[in-house]
Amino acid sequence: MIRLVQVRMEYTRGVALDDVSFELRKGELCFLTGHSGAGKSTVMRLIHMAERPTSGEVRVSGYSSSTIRPREIAMLRRKIGFVFQDFRLLPDRSAAANVAFALEVTGTRRPAVIRSKVNRLLTHVGLAAKQMALPAELSGGEQQRVAIARALAHDPLVLLADEPTGNLDERATNGVFELIREINTAGTAVLFATHNLELVRRHPEIRVIELAHGRVVFDSANNGGD
Repeated sequence: MIRLVQVRMEYTRGVALDDVSFELRKGELCFLTGHSGAGKSTVMRLIHMAERPTSGEVRVSGYSSSTIRPREIAMLRRKIGFVFQDFRLLPDRSAAANVAFALEVTGTRRPAVIRSKVNRLLTHVGLAAKQMALPAELSGGEQQRVAIARALAHDPLVLLADEPTGNLDERATNGVFELIREINTAGTAVLFATHNLELVRRHPEIRVIELAHGRVVFDSANNGGD
């Protein structure tokens, strides 16, 4: 599903990733951990093909960073859901309208189809009763659930979650994580970037890849983990 091969990423300010290699299999759930600045978000951007590596290769669902063309990037991104720490909801649109927007911008035009899918997605994330609420009327955990519903609009093969619980309290964190775990159980591969080591420790059965200073320093798949 995802493979990074000897990836190096350089910026003018320095090296963000150095010789990073790992793969995420179809349907797998994996924590990506590390201190702030370790390279987690850079990995996410490379998988999303928002950037190309300085050297090495990123392969996602059959596409390669070395050969992918701009129109293919748009096609690939329909297979990838992305959830951010800061939700990135449109503040003047309801929960339903935020999810619908993800469908509309990629060409879905039939209102009945959009309404049906939006209702199904918001029901799935536990917000069927709050479809018309604006983001400011929702708690942080609820806003993140809307963001997750939006990320699932195109039934992605993989979900990239970049610090999705970073702005949430413990109760909301647990709720959002369990929701993401349900999504994974249904077949979507998930790469869950987090610095919340307590969350990671509570789930020793889940694979962990740790970055430090732009390098992979631990991968439980290669160290006796599941």
